[in-house]
Amino acid sequence: MKKLERSLSLTAVIAISIGGMLGSGIFVLPGLAAAKTGSSVWLAYLLAAVCILPAALSKSELATAMPSSGGTYVYIERAFGPLFGTIAGIGLWLSLLLKSAFALVGFGAYLSILVNIELGLTKYIAVFFLAVILFLNILGVKKVGKVQMVIVTISLITLGLLLLFGLPAVSTSLLDPFMLKGKMGLFSTVAFVYISYAGVTKVAAIAGEIKNPSRNLPLAMILSLLLMTSIYVSVAFALVGNIPLESLATDIKPIYTIANLLGGTYIGYIAAGVGVITLISMANSGVLAASRFPFAMAIDKLLPEWIGKIHSKYLTPVVTIVMTCFLMALVILFLDVEKIAKLASAFMVMMFIFVNACVIVLRETSAQWYRPPYRSPLYPFVQLFGIFSGIALLVFLGMGPFITILSILAIGTLIYFRFGKNATRTGILRKYGHRPALYLFYKRNGRNEISYRGNQNNEAKNFDGKLMSNAGVAVPLLGNEASPEMLVEIASAINKRDTVQVVNITEVPNQTFLDAMVEENPKMVSLERRISRLAKANEVTIDFESVVTHEMSDTIHELSDQTHCDWLVMGWNGRAHSGILVSNPIGWLLTHINSDFALFKDDGVRHIGKVLLPLRPGRKEKNFIAVADRICRFYNATLTLLHVVSEKTDSEATSTMEARSHELLKKVATKGKVIIERNDDPIATISKMSASYDLLILGTPQKDNWISVLFGTGKDRFTEQSACSVLRLTMRD
Repeated sequence: MKKLERSLSLTAVIAISIGGMLGSGIFVLPGLAAAKTGSSVWLAYLLAAVCILPAALSKSELATAMPSSGGTYVYIERAFGPLFGTIAGIGLWLSLLLKSAFALVGFGAYLSILVNIELGLTKYIAVFFLAVILFLNILGVKKVGKVQMVIVTISLITLGLLLLFGLPAVSTSLLDPFMLKGKMGLFSTVAFVYISYAGVTKVAAIAGEIKNPSRNLPLAMILSLLLMTSIYVSVAFALVGNIPLESLATDIKPIYTIANLLGGTYIGYIAAGVGVITLISMANSGVLAASRFPFAMAIDKLLPEWIGKIHSKYLTPVVTIVMTCFLMALVILFLDVEKIAKLASAFMVMMFIFVNACVIVLRETSAQWYRPPYRSPLYPFVQLFGIFSGIALLVFLGMGPFITILSILAIGTLIYFRFGKNATRTGILRKYGHRPALYLFYKRNGRNEISYRGNQNNEAKNFDGKLMSNAGVAVPLLGNEASPEMLVEIASAINKRDTVQVVNITEVPNQTFLDAMVEENPKMVSLERRISRLAKANEVTIDFESVVTHEMSDTIHELSDQTHCDWLVMGWNGRAHSGILVSNPIGWLLTHINSDFALFKDDGVRHIGKVLLPLRPGRKEKNFIAVADRICRFYNATLTLLHVVSEKTDSEATSTMEARSHELLKKVATKGKVIIERNDDPIATISKMSASYDLLILGTPQKDNWISVLFGTGKDRFTEQSACSVLRLTMRD
C-alpha cells in the first residue's frame, strides 16, 4: 500500500494553518464583535484563543496517533461510535458551510467597494460567485497551494502595514467604554469570535504528509495560533482606536474602512481588493472541505448511498458539492450576518468539545493501537478546561444557536437510527464505556471480526479450532510488556494444569483492513522462538498463536471463553481501576470474563527468590496463599505473610492474627514466615518492605478520589510505590 510522502516542513505547515484562520475572522467579524463589547473586543479575541488552545493540543495528539485517518469526523467516530460520528459529520459540515457563507457575505461587501454595487445587492452577488465556486469544485479545479501561499502573504503584509500606521494613530477617547455590556457582553463576544480560530486545526487532516509530525504538527498549531492571536488582537485594538464605535458596530468591511481612513481612497481600494481575494479563496476552500464530510459519511454507510456518488468524468463528489452550495445559498439569502457567525461558532465549539473528549476516552481506555508520538501536556486538565469552557461559550451564544445544536443532535440521532444500522465500525466508548456512558443509545452487535495468524496458514479465521481448550492459563500479549518471557513464566508458575495458551494480539483501528496485517514479521518469529525456548527450559507445554483484531477486549474475552482457563494473566502498567464514565480494556475484562484474573507489573526482576504477600481480613486469604505457594514452588522461593495493623490494635488481636497465619502456612509446602507491622500508613510500610523482596502479591484495590472514580486516571498506590515486581490478583471464588 502506498503511503503519503512526508514532504511538508514546519514553515509550510504554519503557512497552511495561518491560511485556515486568515479570512472572515479579521476582514468581516471585528465590527460586529465590537458592537457587543466595546473596545474590549481585542480582549475577546485573546480569550477566544485561550479557549481554543486545548482543542489544538488535543487534535495534535489525535492526528499523530491517526496521521492518515481523515480528521475530526473520524476521531469522533472512532472514540464515540457511529452515532456521534453522524452528529459530528453533520456538525462539521454545517460549521464549515456557515463559515464559508459568512466569508461570501463579507466578499460581497468588499466587492461592492470596487465595482460600485449597492449594498442591498451584495447577497445576490455572493450567491452568483457561490455558483462559480460550485462549478469549479465539480470540475475539480481546486485552489493551487502556491496561489494560496501568495494570498496569505499579501493579506499578512496588508494587515502588517495597517498596524504600522494604525496603532500609533489610536485615540484613547475612542477606547471608552471598554466593556459596553459588562462581563457578560465580553464573554458572549468571546463565543462570537471563536470561529475566527477554527482553521488552526485544519492541518491535522494532512498529518500524514508532514515531516516529523510528532514535533512539527503541534509546534505549527501553537506557533500559528500565537501569530494569528497577535494579529487579531492588534488589528481589533487598532480598529476600535481609530473608528468610532457607532460606525464600526455595523461595518462588515472594517479593513477597508481603516485603510481608507489612514491612507485615503486608493489605499482603501487596495485593502478592498485584498479582502476580495482572501475571502473568495477562503470560501472556495471551505466548500471543498465541507462537501467531503457528507461524502465520507455516505461511504461509511451513515447516509444514503446515492449521496456518495462520484462524477464519472471529473471524479468529484458532485451530490455533496451541490448540497453544500445549495444550503450555503439559503444561508446567505435568509440569515443575517450575525446569525451566520453565531451558528458557525456554535457548531465549531461543539466539535471542539468532542475533540477534547476524544483524547480522554482514548487515553483512559488505553486502546492498544492508540500510541500518539505527541501527547498533550497537563492531561486531563487541559482537556477538561476545553470541555467546560466550550460548554460555557455555548451558553453565552444564546438560546438560538443552542436550540439549533439540540436540533442537529436530534437530526443526527434520527439519521443514525435510519442508516447507521449498516455501519461497520464501532466506537471505543461503546465498548469500554459503562453507565452512565452506555445510555448514549449504543446498540450491541455481534462478535467483532478477528483475523488469525498462525503457523499453518494465513486465512482469516476465528479462534475456533486453533486454541487449546484445556489450558490452565491464557496469556494475551499486547506488545507493551516489559518482558513477554517473564509474563509467560509467571503464568506458568500460577498454572494448576499442564498447558499455557499464549496469544499475541495486535489491535488496529477499524479503518484498517485485517487481511493487510496477517503476514508474518520478524518480531513475531522472534517472539515465538523465545516463548518456545522458555517452554523447554521450564518443562512447560506452551501453545503460541497470533491474531490481528479491531477489538482487543472482545478477542481476549473470546480467548478466555474458548480455552476454559482458570486464569487470565496480563501485563500491567499499574492503573488501579476503571472510572464511572470510561473503563480501560483491563477494567472492562474484570467485569466480563469468567476466569480469575492476574495483572503482572514487571519491575525488571528476573529471578524470584522472596515473595511478600500482605493479607487483609476478608480477602480470601486461603486462595491468595495457594497462588503464592504455587509461585514459590515454581521458583523455589520463600514466602512472607505480612499484616499491617494500626498502632492502636491490641496485642490479643495481633496474636490471634499471627496464629491464624501460621496455621495457613502449615497447609502449604512453601517455607514461610509471618510479620506483623504496626503502622497507620500501610502504603509506606509495604513500599519500604518491598525493597527486600522480588515479588509483591496484592488483591484488587478500592477506588479513592473523585478524579479516578470519574475517569479512571488513578494509580494503584501500593503498586506505584513498590520497589519490586507486583502481581495483582482478582479471584472470583
